[in-house]
Amino acid sequence: MNYFLAFLFSGSVCALAEILYDHSKWTPGHIVTLFVLVGAGLSFFNLYQPLLDIFGGGASTLIMNFGHLLYQAAKEGADSGNYLHIFSSMLISSSGIITFATILSLIFAIIRRPRP
Repeated sequence: MNYFLAFLFSGSVCALAEILYDHSKWTPGHIVTLFVLVGAGLSFFNLYQPLLDIFGGGASTLIMNFGHLLYQAAKEGADSGNYLHIFSSMLISSSGIITFATILSLIFAIIRRPRP
């Protein structure tokens, strides 16, 4: 049942992204930014953690989870009282994801020649 719920949530989000991409003039960058903001907004209203509890891995692998992680790190930094800690905690929480994406992009750029 856990796999089904994870697939249902992830598939729904991907289907929504495809619908937005096919029926609007938005680029993939616009759609990714929208989903990061949606994840941060859901986290702000304490709605993302119940999604993680219900859908498990289906909600923790999406780009919306990146927005959730950034919001949680900023909130943790703000709670410490030091406002410079907001930015450092956001960088610490997102550094692994950004490093992975950069290395993966480099590998694919080496393997496959980019189109002009």
